[in-house]
Amino acid sequence: MDLHLSAAEPSAAEREAIDTAFATHVPAPVHSDVPTRSVHGGHGARARRHLLLPVLHAVQDAAGWISEGALNHVAQTLNVPPAEIYGVATFYAMFSVEPRAPRTVHVCDDVACGPNGGEDIAALLEKELGPEGGGHAPGPDPDGASPGAPSEGTSCWVRSPCLGLCERAPAVMHQRAGEPDFSQAPATPDDVLAATRVPVGDPVADRADARFADTTVSAPQTRAYENLRLLRRIGVVDPSSLDDYRSQGGYSALRRAIDLGPTRVVKELKDSSLTGRGGAAFPTGVKWEGVSAAPERPHYMICNADESEPGTFKDRVLMEGDPYGLVEAMTIGGYVTGATQGYIYIRGEYPLATRRLQDAIDAARNRGYLGDDVMGEGFAFDIELRRGAGAYICGEETALLESLEGYRGEPRNKPPFPATHGLFGKPTAINNVETLYNVLEILNIGGPAFASVGGDRSTGPKLFCVSGAVGTPGVYEVDFGTTLRELLDQAGGARGELRTVLLGGAAGGFVNPDQLDVPLTLEGTREIGATVGSGVVLVFDTEADLTGTLRRIAAFFRDESCGQCVPCRVGTVRQEEVLARLERDAPIGSRETELALLEDLARVMRDASICGLGQTAPAAITSAIQLNLLDAPGPSRNGKVPH
Repeated sequence: MDLHLSAAEPSAAEREAIDTAFATHVPAPVHSDVPTRSVHGGHGARARRHLLLPVLHAVQDAAGWISEGALNHVAQTLNVPPAEIYGVATFYAMFSVEPRAPRTVHVCDDVACGPNGGEDIAALLEKELGPEGGGHAPGPDPDGASPGAPSEGTSCWVRSPCLGLCERAPAVMHQRAGEPDFSQAPATPDDVLAATRVPVGDPVADRADARFADTTVSAPQTRAYENLRLLRRIGVVDPSSLDDYRSQGGYSALRRAIDLGPTRVVKELKDSSLTGRGGAAFPTGVKWEGVSAAPERPHYMICNADESEPGTFKDRVLMEGDPYGLVEAMTIGGYVTGATQGYIYIRGEYPLATRRLQDAIDAARNRGYLGDDVMGEGFAFDIELRRGAGAYICGEETALLESLEGYRGEPRNKPPFPATHGLFGKPTAINNVETLYNVLEILNIGGPAFASVGGDRSTGPKLFCVSGAVGTPGVYEVDFGTTLRELLDQAGGARGELRTVLLGGAAGGFVNPDQLDVPLTLEGTREIGATVGSGVVLVFDTEADLTGTLRRIAAFFRDESCGQCVPCRVGTVRQEEVLARLERDAPIGSRETELALLEDLARVMRDASICGLGQTAPAAITSAIQLNLLDAPGPSRNGKVPH
């Protein structure tokens, strides 16, 4: 292929980052020399397009942004047109193709953080660092950078959607060139500003990790480990120690799976009635059986850890506190489905979980729990960790596949489904993090025992992410069938006078105080027009600005739409515009006309969007209209106008 490149050249640091990233992923003897178009052109180079995301991460991590010269070098190395490389790089929020300061502070201004301190952090950073995302040239050339205090203009800030730290609102994430990323939560304006002034090379990320070590699960549940299944090792096991994990029952589930064999494991999963915990609730046993039976090879096993729904943080807690559990569950999935290669696709905004998972994968491989002969049992399976880069749509399974293959994360039309035509067109099993941890429990206690908890299609334990105006925010594990009232009581009850609860996340629905006795099951929530969804339970008191909250949800979907289909691309924009007018008390025509327009938009998006993002983008807004939750025109209840 003839490539038409500009004259821009990468810096030495960018070139080294790109070549090292390729060399790390390309097996010998290919990585014995520097990958270039002349040596590795044509089909061989394009076959490695799936490395595009990790390579772009490598450039962003090294330089703080991705220059035109870096894009040229990536295009030349892969023999892919530069316009396509640019299209992928600009798809993700964590990549910048414009000059950016080497230190970027991502300030969460979403539904949990914004009204609880996020806006205060943004205001201080705007005063001290300048306008959002601008006003700062890049810092010193990374080729000649020297350690020491950062010079003027080395830090900037941007607004961010939910960072998955809602139980510790407000939260920020620091993205730093040449240094580990880290998060601060709960953050104060002064702490965040101080972090931007820490000298280069100071191990501030390590100190941030220490703050997370003993606070990943809500306090009331940490005192009752005997009642927990999915969370029983959180706060008990050392997440960095494989031996400690084994002492707490680790790898007993994999041993039992091998003793049973793939067919019997599938039967146990079917007997358990385990359904997916990411929101779609598809039967796990049916999915694994379909992939296992597919004649085409190879098969792939993928964990969808791109947890990006506002208000959701359960998967982060599992990965931070019990990373070996996910490695073991993935290995079981590979064994049962016949996959020899697995991928964990994790949120780019989860730096601590990423480090702990990578350490767990490396340790498991070194000890024979991953590799060509797992546990000496004659089957091969290995895992590669892939970071997302800030795109909510990649939580949709086919968009995730596109992202893994090195393309923009745009959903595919279905059918065909991933079980027959998944990653690289091969049979692929894709499961959510929480779903995989449930597989461990099923193998430990048996499918029928698991199914005895709850009922119908809602069996076993379920994790809920409780945040907002509640006594003790955090992740709570309860049995399916527990009522919403009982869950809120465990979390310390509502702070102030309860107004409503957003159940299921931004794509969920609202529940009124007189509906708190709803059983938290797929069937029970459906009866009242709500959904379990991703397990979000976001509590609002009577002081909450619900119109502002709904506008923020609408802005989230507007920004996160991939733009592939018209109903979603246009509908999410129009939806946010209507809510903005209602918030300003400037309706076109009348308030009733605007509400009718929202209902029309919702109907079109539900019926005509390609994927679940567009289909569920109006869900919370429609629910709020039905329950008459939109605030009357005028100043917001908390005196602040959301961004």
